[in-house]
Amino acid sequence: MSRALSAGVRCFQYRNKHDSRKIIYEISAQLASTARKAGALFIVNDHTDIAIAVDADGVHLGQDDLPIDCAQKLLPKGKIIGISTHNIVQAQAAETAGADYIGFGPLFKTATKDAGAVQGIERLLAIRKTVSLPVIAIGGINHGNIPEVMQAGADGVAVISAVMSAPDIKKAAQDMLRIIHESEEQREK
Repeated sequence: MSRALSAGVRCFQYRNKHDSRKIIYEISAQLASTARKAGALFIVNDHTDIAIAVDADGVHLGQDDLPIDCAQKLLPKGKIIGISTHNIVQAQAAETAGADYIGFGPLFKTATKDAGAVQGIERLLAIRKTVSLPVIAIGGINHGNIPEVMQAGADGVAVISAVMSAPDIKKAAQDMLRIIHESEEQREK
């Protein structure tokens, strides 16, 4: 996290599908503290209770996790709720339920996780026309395809391997942020 923070990344999501809840809590507490000190957002994946316990900025839910309305009842006011979506129906349901943002994808083939069928740019364009929520594109996003993703209407991207697998994590994050900013400027023209 420290290298990405020094590169300018200001939003982190902690996703851990394998360790015990105790370990997830302990790591989340450390990451939340680090993010808070740096002025960055910190989101816990799946576990609303852990997000509350570590005073994270929010929680990111999957389709099989706690429903949005239940998470809203538990989380303090002002906390962020995001949800993974894989089609227009799920995206519209997330907006109706009061999500703050949606993750949409996988846009491209990804080896990081089994995220279902590849959705592609065309479906991202359709999602962007359907919901007014911020859309965070996920799945197989890298330095080469970010401009296309941003031009299709993504408000941001979630990446793992494009940064974490790079020989220089800080440089990879800086390059990605530069490409995102350039793409946003092009979209505004």
